[in-house]
Amino acid sequence: MKISKRGEYGMRALCHLAEHHSDGLTHIREIAGAEGLPCKFLEGILLALKRAGFVKSRRGNDGGYALARPAEQIMVGDVIRVLDGPLSPISTAADLIAMMERQPSQRGFYSLLLDVRNAVSAILDHTSIADVVRRNRTIAALRVGAHVEQITM
Repeated sequence: MKISKRGEYGMRALCHLAEHHSDGLTHIREIAGAEGLPCKFLEGILLALKRAGFVKSRRGNDGGYALARPAEQIMVGDVIRVLDGPLSPISTAADLIAMMERQPSQRGFYSLLLDVRNAVSAILDHTSIADVVRRNRTIAALRVGAHVEQITM
């Protein structure tokens, strides 16, 4: 599975909104500037997130974006599916199961890919935007190199 720039930027924008939820609405230029994202590209991403019910917006000088529901209720897996499609390395879980039937000599390979998809899904579908924000704070409080060493060991 590979997260596109669209998926990455969407996650960064949602985390920014979660971190600043007490500030009310956040203008798109503020999100783009703080996160180093292209404003025009971010507009399309936020529109997709709005259609999916993750963010709400208001137009005008006092307008902007905010999370449409608490960050604890927005799961990373749902966001990635909206912005990047299925979590599976090849198509969807249903497609992998169908491939197992059509290609009996490759059932082991497709089964392995299904296991990868299920493992990724198990993590991302149980991790909320609030969890990611907490993780950001924890890692920021540590020496980043020390945290990377912990992860890779």
